[in-house]
Amino acid sequence: MPSINRRSVLLAGLGAAGVGALAACSSESGSGSANALINPSGSAVAAAEKKRKSTGRQQKLTLTAAPAMIDLGGGVMPRTWAFDGRTPGKEVRLSVGDTLVAELSNQLPNKTTTSIHWHGIALRNDMDGVPPAVQTAVRAGSTYTYEFIADTPGTYFFHPHVGVQLDRGLYAPLIVEDPKETLDYDSEWVVLLDDWVDGVTGTPDEVFAELKQGMGGMHMGTGSSSGSSDSDDMGDMGGMDMGGDSASPSASASASASSDGMPTQFMLTGSESELLGGDAGDVRYPHHLINGRVATDPDVYTGKPGDKVRLRIINAGGDTAYRVALGGHKLTITHTDGFPVQHEEVDALLVGMGERYDVLVTLGDGVFPLVALAEGKNANGLALVRTGSGGKPSATVRPEELNGMIMAASQLRATDGVRLKSARTDITHQIRLTGGMGKYNWAINGTPFDMRNPEASPIVVEEGRRVRLDFFNDTDMWHPMHLHGHTYQLGDSGPRKDTAIVLPKKRLSVFFDADNPGQWMLHCHNAYHGEAGMMANVAYKA
Repeated sequence: MPSINRRSVLLAGLGAAGVGALAACSSESGSGSANALINPSGSAVAAAEKKRKSTGRQQKLTLTAAPAMIDLGGGVMPRTWAFDGRTPGKEVRLSVGDTLVAELSNQLPNKTTTSIHWHGIALRNDMDGVPPAVQTAVRAGSTYTYEFIADTPGTYFFHPHVGVQLDRGLYAPLIVEDPKETLDYDSEWVVLLDDWVDGVTGTPDEVFAELKQGMGGMHMGTGSSSGSSDSDDMGDMGGMDMGGDSASPSASASASASSDGMPTQFMLTGSESELLGGDAGDVRYPHHLINGRVATDPDVYTGKPGDKVRLRIINAGGDTAYRVALGGHKLTITHTDGFPVQHEEVDALLVGMGERYDVLVTLGDGVFPLVALAEGKNANGLALVRTGSGGKPSATVRPEELNGMIMAASQLRATDGVRLKSARTDITHQIRLTGGMGKYNWAINGTPFDMRNPEASPIVVEEGRRVRLDFFNDTDMWHPMHLHGHTYQLGDSGPRKDTAIVLPKKRLSVFFDADNPGQWMLHCHNAYHGEAGMMANVAYKA
């Protein structure tokens, strides 16, 4: 592919949104408090739930988490864990104000506990699915019922919040429809992206065990091209040669070497991406999926020429950002993380783990590749859009749109209806992202999260206050930072998000209103970074 120049990449502000607001507010410590914290099942949580507008309708379902052999296409049939024997799980679709009543039946082996986190939904705290902070983990052979009002429309998904179970097959889309929807389109296509290792080359637990050994003195190529400056932009990106897949040759090697010379099965080295400021990820995946299908045997969407289609794109991956494009088409971004934005027409999107984007596309005539390029990993997922005659493209097709105008969230602007009202910031917390691959000691503010004592080092907020979080990424890797139970705004007028990319050696300021009392996780949505300790408890003061 041709090299990328400054006119074709709209990423200069990524990791630096909200810089203009930095001087306007004083900075305070992000350390914890000895004050009592709100009980996740207490009266304040119940009072907040009563304020949610409800239709009175309930949708009931049972989700059974159990071992399954699934068909990923192309003869790839791994054994994994899945909801009701399929990956992705069956889509759940509600209308705004409906109550979801979901019984989780844990049929996992070896006394394995689990839970369900409803990613992106601002729900009541004790239904958030995060053991041990807000619930006891669901024991094998037991059931647990989640019940909450879904009062905000958007594109969401759900997955476990125990160990690295996110990187198995336990996930599914959750769509909350808006009866007052103003978008005009003919049909929808939900597009789930995932990086896959389970049952093919190992398990996520084996991956994590290897990563925890650390890299020692191994050369990682950790983002030296991005520099170590704490500047607020990515500098001059002119003439940047992305090499087609932003990956060094070692990214596709069948094995790498650890610091003691022993081969590593899962660890990815040399996975560089200019868009992500350096190192793209930790894990070598044998497959990248779109809607549970490998690239050699893709999912197919069938439509008619001229149809306007809404794509709901969800990155359910564990360790991979995807650059997404539909060959021969422009994409019009309408929403990110469930909230509307001022429309932008682009060639491609950069989607981090946990992020969601809604886009509109008017279909041409023929067969077109929807490609999810695994950023920096020399691999991709593939699905097809068919509206007429034409042959199937190769599994490694690289449409030119992948190197066209690429957009990430920091260039988007919230619509007037969802932009936060102007208000004085009441408290600012510094959130330093720390650690590295050498010791695999990822943390927030230098302290790894203690699952045995989730209230040990809280980031304390008070109900009714405007809160600012200043993310400072002190590491050599990018991190998609996810806040439970809330959406934050990037800077003064950026999009409303619950998950946002923070580039290495950069900073990102976000704002939110403390309007949903409880104890809420703030963590990197890289499954392995979060499990290693890059997580904190944003807890309301009682």
